[in-house]
Amino acid sequence: MELNKRTIPQQLMISADTWPSAVAQYSKDDKGDFQPTTYPQLVEEMYIAAAGFLEHGIGRDDLVGLISENRKEWLLADLGLQALGAADVPRGNDTMPGELIYILNTVEARSSIFENITQLKKVLDRKKEVPHLKNWILFDEPGEDAKESLPDIESQLPRGSSLILFSSIMESGKEHLSRHREAIKSNIDSAKPEELATIIFTSGTTGEPKGVMISHWNFLVQALYIDNKIDISAGDTWLCVLPVWHSFERVMQYISIANGSALAYSKPVGPIMLADFAKVRPTWMASVPRIWESLQAGIYKNLRAKGGASWALFRFFVAVGGAYKYQEAKLRGWLPNFKKRSRILDVVTAFIPWLLLLPLQALGSVLVFSKIRAKLGGRFVAGISGGGALPAHIDKFFSAAGILLLEGYGLTETSPVISVRTQWSPVQGTIGSPLRYTEAQVRDENGKVLPPGHKGVLWVRGMQRMIGYYKRPDLTEQMIDGENWLNTGDLAEMTHNGEIAIRGRAKDTVVLLGGENIEPTPIEAKLRSSSYIDFAVVVGQDQKYLGALIVPNRDNVIEWAGEQGIPGDDWETLATSDAVRSLLKFEIAETVNSKNGFRTWEQISRFTVLPGSFEVGKELSGKQDLKRHYISDAYAKEIRELFE
Repeated sequence: MELNKRTIPQQLMISADTWPSAVAQYSKDDKGDFQPTTYPQLVEEMYIAAAGFLEHGIGRDDLVGLISENRKEWLLADLGLQALGAADVPRGNDTMPGELIYILNTVEARSSIFENITQLKKVLDRKKEVPHLKNWILFDEPGEDAKESLPDIESQLPRGSSLILFSSIMESGKEHLSRHREAIKSNIDSAKPEELATIIFTSGTTGEPKGVMISHWNFLVQALYIDNKIDISAGDTWLCVLPVWHSFERVMQYISIANGSALAYSKPVGPIMLADFAKVRPTWMASVPRIWESLQAGIYKNLRAKGGASWALFRFFVAVGGAYKYQEAKLRGWLPNFKKRSRILDVVTAFIPWLLLLPLQALGSVLVFSKIRAKLGGRFVAGISGGGALPAHIDKFFSAAGILLLEGYGLTETSPVISVRTQWSPVQGTIGSPLRYTEAQVRDENGKVLPPGHKGVLWVRGMQRMIGYYKRPDLTEQMIDGENWLNTGDLAEMTHNGEIAIRGRAKDTVVLLGGENIEPTPIEAKLRSSSYIDFAVVVGQDQKYLGALIVPNRDNVIEWAGEQGIPGDDWETLATSDAVRSLLKFEIAETVNSKNGFRTWEQISRFTVLPGSFEVGKELSGKQDLKRHYISDAYAKEIRELFE
């Protein structure tokens, strides 16, 4: 198999030659207006950043911390370092100080970029613990109202260290570019696709973070060969709302670069995001399920508040849309095929219902759903959902509204995409089939490959597989076998058409005293389909029955309490009141029951209410996964009381 392999800077230069007038980035100015950067301009800025880094002693094989959220400068720093043969070690602003220090020390970083003073101070306050760090680089200057000025910060640095503004790096790069241009160009041209592009530390949902080494080609094989899954064109625009230090958003940015489309930087905050939808009219957005849940919750809240005919009409057309989309999927062969469905029978039984629902669906599209779609700017093609399971009720709602969500799946260790639904034939209830040049197998506990329709552990093999764990060959060997198959640790089931459905985490399995093996993830997802439940954690290892920690949805519970005439001024009192416990008990019984496919031992016997919300960096990882080890420790008393 001969593929035209390349590095990320090489790909950027090819894209600039192919689409010289296309916009690569839209970033906001001080007034909040989006300003464009073309592909040739981005190439020049990459050269300038690289020259600036050289001027400050950063070069080939250096590992540079990059502690920041998504912004234009993040990509400039990333590309500038890669152009030199260096690699970044990214992390988000929600990272705890101890974790940052652990990461910077593990890679022995001599330089690190921080988005602002707040991030820099996390490390500076414990500077004796990072003896290698010499270059402390800042994206943002302190504002006039900052407690400490740059000289104040500089005076606190260890001896021999420097505080450098990224703007100064760009200025020195521009000033000295003519001296460095040929060397940078030579380095870009001679770089190998298998070279290290980044080290991404896992979010630590299962304990101590591990550094995942990812090459240029690990990323680009996805960017260049995803065209049989989604149709990206030059001139398309991606709305960027996810943390770019996470591999999912990062590969989407490289997919954009490889296909001549544009990146528009926004934030996952409802009002900001919706305003930016109107401004840039994006065609694509990569997101986690939580964003779509928030959008759906906002739509329901607004229409429920209107009440009357508007609310009744909305609910009617959501039901019609769901029924229509189900019959359409049946007609087109888009239902998950775990047990060899009969296509003839599906077509025969679906055609008449589909035909009868068609005019009602068209009416609902005009009267109700067109207004929702208009909020996305009018050009929206699809949302790519990853970083966690997309709840079925969210999937079905947006499908009914005519908004396409393509659920994908991957791991940091696979850079990250393994599979995604196909734009032209999306199969709900699955994560689609593997990407081109990617293989997948479902195996039992003895390593035997299972046929479609049987649940086992998902193993994958492909060119996006990581180089390995940084300084941990022992852990790499545990995850990858002698034939380069990687154990995802996820339970999965294959359809007869090659799509994959994720059924939970093998290592999250709860084993009851009776020996029943239970996957908590589907139960938690079903519980969260209730508008009154924000988070749910299923517990019960070595117990007689299952229990759950429930975090109520504050806004919806307060609204419900108001309708019942119950005071809601004191949230903690309300959340733990008998009335709210009765509400949540009803919601649990309505969602997790035999009617919805849950066996007796999979149903929740007892629960406790946690009034406080879960936080990223504590109960949640950066991609909103439950950090079960943290939750088990932090709520040990509450869990113990469930089984007393």
